[in-house]
Amino acid sequence: MIGVIGGSGFYTFFGSDARSVTLDTPYGEPSAPITVGRVGLHDVAFLPRHGMSHEFSPHTVPYRANMWALRALGVRRVFGPCAVGSLTHELGPGSIVVPDQLVDRTRGRGDTYFDSGGIHVGFADPYCPTLRAAAASLPGVVDGGTMVVVQGPRFSTRAESNWFAREGFTLINMTGYPEAVLARELEMCYATIALVTDLDAGIDVGTGVRTADVFAEFEKNLVPFKELVHVAIDVLDSERVCNHCLAHEGVELPFDLP
Repeated sequence: MIGVIGGSGFYTFFGSDARSVTLDTPYGEPSAPITVGRVGLHDVAFLPRHGMSHEFSPHTVPYRANMWALRALGVRRVFGPCAVGSLTHELGPGSIVVPDQLVDRTRGRGDTYFDSGGIHVGFADPYCPTLRAAAASLPGVVDGGTMVVVQGPRFSTRAESNWFAREGFTLINMTGYPEAVLARELEMCYATIALVTDLDAGIDVGTGVRTADVFAEFEKNLVPFKELVHVAIDVLDSERVCNHCLAHEGVELPFDLP
């Protein structure tokens, strides 16, 4: 089964024929019930990251519950579509990017399932190369970029934004971490598909980022963005072939993965 975790404004993925699954986990309930449907030959489980009515801010999303619930359902490959700001003029609103790196600037989020046992996962390349290739091969998609993940829920100051841009980061987001590393700990393939909604404050000489503008831009692009995610799923092999994301080979875990 393939998972899709929808970001801001991305609250549904199927029609009325999908079934709903409610799960509890050792980390509480996920953001919302999971809907299960079909995309081509694939069974797909969809979960809105922020809840059905955007109840969860980026720093309060139950990331561990979300990823655990998807794994428990049988998901082994996950696309994480999301809204991002751009830190470069080359990537304007409406651009779709498949990043290959991330930088974590969050704090205080539950970002591991292994609070004991000395388990350390490799994370040098945080995204699954197989999933990235499927999405990045689609027409109009930008392949590669570094996404810095900030704590939120506020947007960056101009000084912070300029700092990130000077470091060479190209995208800014509030939810890409710890989602990616939790997927790696659960040995699930994971890749982000990012829709640019705005130029960040240090790049835009205007009034800075406003929530209403971000949601408006995402809504304007939502239908083709969903269609692109559908196509990315459709081009995947029926069976998982990636070994890159099997983080625990040769390691004895303190508990069984779901």
